[in-house]
Amino acid sequence: MQKFNSPIEAFLYWETKTPDNTHFVQPIDGGTKTYTYRESGNEIRRIASALKALGYPPQSKIGLISKNCAHWVMSDLAILMAGYVSVPIYPTLGADTINHVLTHSESVAVILGKLDDYASQKEGIPDIKKIGIGMYGMDDGELWEDMVAANEPLTVPEATRPDDLITIIYTSGTTGLPKGAMHTISNFNTMGNITLDQFDLPESPSFFSYLPLSHIAERIGICIHSVYRGGSVGFPESIDTFGADLANTQPHLFFAVPRIWSKFQEKILEKMPQKKLDRLIGIPFIGGLIKKKLKKALGLSRAKYIFSGAAPIAVSMMEWYEKIGINILQAYGMTEDCINSHYNLPGQNKMGTVGKPLPSIQAKLSAEGEICIKNESLMTGYYKMPEQTAETFDGEGYLRTGDIGEYDHDGYLTITGRVKDQFKTDKGKYISPAPIELELMKNPYIEQVAVVGTGIPQPIALVVTPVESKSKSNDEIAQSIEETIAEINPTLEKHEKLEKAVIMSEDWTVENGLLTPTMKVKRNQVEKIHSGFYADWFNHEEKVIFE
Repeated sequence: MQKFNSPIEAFLYWETKTPDNTHFVQPIDGGTKTYTYRESGNEIRRIASALKALGYPPQSKIGLISKNCAHWVMSDLAILMAGYVSVPIYPTLGADTINHVLTHSESVAVILGKLDDYASQKEGIPDIKKIGIGMYGMDDGELWEDMVAANEPLTVPEATRPDDLITIIYTSGTTGLPKGAMHTISNFNTMGNITLDQFDLPESPSFFSYLPLSHIAERIGICIHSVYRGGSVGFPESIDTFGADLANTQPHLFFAVPRIWSKFQEKILEKMPQKKLDRLIGIPFIGGLIKKKLKKALGLSRAKYIFSGAAPIAVSMMEWYEKIGINILQAYGMTEDCINSHYNLPGQNKMGTVGKPLPSIQAKLSAEGEICIKNESLMTGYYKMPEQTAETFDGEGYLRTGDIGEYDHDGYLTITGRVKDQFKTDKGKYISPAPIELELMKNPYIEQVAVVGTGIPQPIALVVTPVESKSKSNDEIAQSIEETIAEINPTLEKHEKLEKAVIMSEDWTVENGLLTPTMKVKRNQVEKIHSGFYADWFNHEEKVIFE
């Protein structure tokens, strides 16, 4: 397999070798716009030329705010081709956070792409150059299309060095303001070449990109991976068309977060109740046809690698999917280590773990059980935050992940919690909530949960129910959750046993600031809102309380 020295070198190779191969499949206005490598290369080179003509010094920072689309990837490659540093921003962030990222990163320009509510975000853009992509209705600033028309293609990409910055990724952050993790060209190149070694995919494979490209997992696993393989990338047009767009793409590799797997399961069981599904897949030949049909309907008929990450997924969920022929591989990585960490792979998949370390990394557990990572693609630090950078590395240069874990005798890693998520009840006992939350998530009426307990004798569970349960009676929901707590409590230490569950009246969403863009619960925000009620809820006579 051809190896490369940078993402731009990889792109140029495929642009020359397979110019007529499909690069992007972009649904738009109910239709589809397809770009070949030649066509995408033309736009990338012209935008790179236009950016250089603005006269910014090498390594200047350029912001990028957009949902996943062909122009997100083209923008990223154009910024690099011009010798600049991309600063991707989650498309769901509010004006204040957008302003913080663009100002803190010292961005000199920003590319505005596919956005749902730019009107509410616009005031967060400082007085810098704005480039709007007209194809998605973005008419603020100079039009991308006009820049393409007015500039000749850049024939020779700007010279770069391996240790030049390629990006500053501001973490979605479950606590505090986002920090900007700095990655070099060498870091991304290391991971690009590792994907070639670790994943056995066909020539010019198909990918599907829908999780935020501002996040490292989607950026490396889909965007950079596709560039290094000369693959094609499809995108969803909207939430409503997501299923059809994924089914039309049938990617060879697919990555999802646990919440997506839960939604897929709900959709399947809506059409085929569990008892009927169990009966049909148990029939020889018929069972095989049912599995193939389900995989094709989900868009996974060609997927050899099907990953789950960003948060723990219940073993029961993985086992359910295995019964219908879908083997989910749990993986582990983070922005700061460029997701160069632990993976389960086909033939080496142990449910409940996040896999073994990749061959290229060194891993250890601290005395407190914190997972520490060293590899050739660690971030160089947090931008303009030397103290926080120093706190993130130990004396041997290992990244302190903030996650607590343990290895089994076969070398598989299990995540058991977060260092900062531990809390102490008024009995003085420390509790790690993550394992308890994972057990609770097996209940179909629990979509999101935070086990809390600071200042009360025993922990309680704050619960958000799925949309589908809104039609159910409170009594039915309460009984089901009570039964789940009764099943879990005998497996817990005395000080860990759950006293109550409280059903939240408000959903936790990215928009209201209670979820990160990668669907992680912002525990500190949830606690900030609700901690004043813990004592009253604890003393309530009911086991399941509706807020």
